[in-house]
Amino acid sequence: MSSTTIQMENNPAFARIPPWVKAKLRPIALEKIQQVYNWVENECIPAERIYKAQLTGDRWKTPAIIHDLRKKAKAQGLWNLFLPNHFVESPGLTNLEYSCCAEIMGRVYWAAQTMNCHAPETGNIELLAKYCTPEQKKRWLHPLMNGDMSSAYSMTEPNVASSDATQIGISMEITDKEVIINGRKLYGNCQYNPEMQLFILMGCSDPNNPNPWNRHTTLVVPANTPGLKQVRNLTIMGYDWAPEGHGEYLYENVRVPKENIILGPGRAFEIAQGRLGPGRIHHCMRLIGQAERAYELALIRCSDPHKKPREKLIGEFDSNIERIADMRMTIDAMRLVVLNAADTMDLHGNKAGRFAIAQSKIMVPNALLKVIDEAMQMYGGQGLTQHTPLPEIWTYARFVRVADGPDAAHRHQVGREQMKTANGFRERAEGYAKRYRELCQKWGVEVEEFVGII
Repeated sequence: MSSTTIQMENNPAFARIPPWVKAKLRPIALEKIQQVYNWVENECIPAERIYKAQLTGDRWKTPAIIHDLRKKAKAQGLWNLFLPNHFVESPGLTNLEYSCCAEIMGRVYWAAQTMNCHAPETGNIELLAKYCTPEQKKRWLHPLMNGDMSSAYSMTEPNVASSDATQIGISMEITDKEVIINGRKLYGNCQYNPEMQLFILMGCSDPNNPNPWNRHTTLVVPANTPGLKQVRNLTIMGYDWAPEGHGEYLYENVRVPKENIILGPGRAFEIAQGRLGPGRIHHCMRLIGQAERAYELALIRCSDPHKKPREKLIGEFDSNIERIADMRMTIDAMRLVVLNAADTMDLHGNKAGRFAIAQSKIMVPNALLKVIDEAMQMYGGQGLTQHTPLPEIWTYARFVRVADGPDAAHRHQVGREQMKTANGFRERAEGYAKRYRELCQKWGVEVEEFVGII
């Protein structure tokens, strides 16, 4: 496919992309967006029921159709598209350009997996690419990028408030040759799936360090390490999310080589921040696509000639016309929030973009939960069953409110940052008051004193 032949006007692959974003898309991005659109529309959406049927045979084995699609996607160059272009391993897209691809991927929950662009792989691959030594990359990064295995990120714990990551307490005793690990973890992908072969684990290696931000270490734990046991699968809103799922884990004297430490002892927070920024935004990118799918299903229901209460199409009722309008405007507004965050990361880096990232993480899941809920409502009782993908889409949106940190923590972060600007606004207000008094004197107007500054 020649990117020079791709026309964005009236092309459904580019229909929802705002003009200011289209102006920034390079030829490579135009080509990949079109490819991803064709892939999801022609290979993924029609195969949703095949995936479900194959999964019933073995809940913890990746369906054969996924392996087949991964081979095809890789051959077409639809592989690892998420890795930003400042990495040598990157296929070359910016965060903004990838956002346009990720939204399309989000139309089917597992579509990103067919392109090796799914969580937690995206965050883990970026972490390994950013912080690992060449030898560590050879052992872990390259197999993950090649799709030879999958991985898990293990941070959350059951017995502490993990939203304050300084409380993470799983014990890591670092000796001359190895690290000995004891404790419990939640949410790492399920060990039941044999493709899941390594955990990236954050734990407490120096509990007495006076600086709480230097107490923790990140390292790689092979999934088959003796002493590491999956206690159970954790269901999410009643779904097991097989074949990847989420697990509860017990570490009992788990021993790994010291060279499995990433970056160095005590540097876990530096690593976590580097990982979570892009990961948080990837969830939101895909969620826009999920919401678009729910919106389309709502339109289909509204125009179904077999569903005519009181001899009217569902979409002919004023209340539903207004629902559709609100859904459309909400999705478009949330897309702008996500694209702004992606562009900010491209222009100024992940650290500088943390406000926009947090803004996305707070606003997008909350807003789109309402959109998906309205679509479910239009389907009535069927909207709560497996007759449509809506219940799973809604559950994913609800999960994203917690994934990579609860939105309450992000709101607190945003609020703290904004409070730092208060003194500047006070000084500005005092300047207004001073200038007001000068103008009163100039024009002979009596000064009116206020209780506040102005």
